[in-house]
Amino acid sequence: MMQRPGHSAASFFTRCMPLDKLETSQGLKRVLGPGSLVALGVGATIGAGLFSLTGIAASENAGPAVILSFLIAAVACGFAGLCYSELASMIPIAGSAYTYAYVTLGELMAWVIGWDLVLEYAVGAATVAVSWSRYVVSLLDSWGLVLPPRLTASPFETVQMPDGSLTAGLMNLPAVFIIALVSLILIRGISQSARVNAVIVVIKLLVIAAFIGFGISYINPGNYHPFIPPNDGTFGHYGFSGIMRAAGTIFFAYVGFDAVSTTAQETKNPARDMPIGILGSLLVCSLAYIAFSFVMTGLVNYKDMLGDAAPVATAINRTPYHWLQLAVKIGIICGFTSVLMGMLLGQSRVFFAMSRDGLLPPMFSRTHPKFQTPWLSNIFFMIITCLLSAFLPISDLGHMTSIGTLLAFVLVCAGVMVLRRKSPDAPRAFRVPGGDIIPILGILSCSAVMISLDKLTWIRLIVWLAIGMAIYLGYGRHRSVLARS
Repeated sequence: MMQRPGHSAASFFTRCMPLDKLETSQGLKRVLGPGSLVALGVGATIGAGLFSLTGIAASENAGPAVILSFLIAAVACGFAGLCYSELASMIPIAGSAYTYAYVTLGELMAWVIGWDLVLEYAVGAATVAVSWSRYVVSLLDSWGLVLPPRLTASPFETVQMPDGSLTAGLMNLPAVFIIALVSLILIRGISQSARVNAVIVVIKLLVIAAFIGFGISYINPGNYHPFIPPNDGTFGHYGFSGIMRAAGTIFFAYVGFDAVSTTAQETKNPARDMPIGILGSLLVCSLAYIAFSFVMTGLVNYKDMLGDAAPVATAINRTPYHWLQLAVKIGIICGFTSVLMGMLLGQSRVFFAMSRDGLLPPMFSRTHPKFQTPWLSNIFFMIITCLLSAFLPISDLGHMTSIGTLLAFVLVCAGVMVLRRKSPDAPRAFRVPGGDIIPILGILSCSAVMISLDKLTWIRLIVWLAIGMAIYLGYGRHRSVLARS
């Protein structure tokens, strides 16, 4: 029996989306400029990674050398960011790394990275929402407003009641509230979302600047010795391996600039503005991370951060400016809110792109007739993320976000080299300098950080990708636009 062209074994592995076909896609409103893109990247990046993971990475892995871990992660992101910029200037379409892979590496790899990004954003958004809930509950408690404990924790967590008794939580209601609120803002429109995000980013950066500016005078130089604590015989516990393990842990802190590339179809001049947004936000965040970690490890000895759930608060206590406690708490809440906005935005745009290409049901690529946003995708992920944050203890899944992002970065770097050979004459408003050197360095550096992550994180990634492959073979392989053409 003769096979249809779209279903042949060869096309299954090699069929790619032509550039000219992507350029005909419509449906989203182009309203974002370079300033909005930089603010979106900063807003989606600076959050839990800075305020929480810095202390964990310093105390458990790198010591004061966590500064080098941030630098290593920044360099790896810089290589990937340059590659993102070249592809984003060529392919001004929603979908980020998924769309780039579809054009360069083929449908199968596009599905893998799209499915991977769905996990990255879903787990990341749920984790951030739970962290947001904890800080809001703490802030309200300091103002005398006490929420019912069982409505601020999942059923798998134990909470203490006012009478001192211990019981299981019911659901994390504040986490559900913030996910629903942010999702409704995103449905309302990208320009409104960008304005809200810009205000939040300004507050967040002012708080970070205050911490650095007021804290630097109270640094104890002795806390930097030894700068790289000797390895204790276990991989990842100090020494060089500890620096690399810490880089993998805090890579969660750099995932936000990837969300900038998901908005290419909503950018006024993507060929010019996307590189500015991606590289500009990465530069701002890298400088903030390095300066922040330098001050924090100078204020508090890394050994004293072990098991500390609020290392920033501990650092502030080493200064006479206790009013900073309240300011930083507000800044953290703002930080989590903008990160959540970036993750939910990126998630819905990736699903929009996958649905547009036929790999998912068409309902997810329908845009609202008034707001011109993929509102059904927003609602779908609002429900999924609300359920995750309300009922599951997901804090141990933070590494999944890091490994998912690193895999995306590796494929984007590879995609640049592939597309240069497949379409050498295609217009490139931005070109990564140095030929293949930077893409290769991006692949090597991101792969090195991936290898440093623990075995359980790898197992979770493999299981998730296996589930995705079953869905692709059962639905997307036969229903994609390329399979039907």
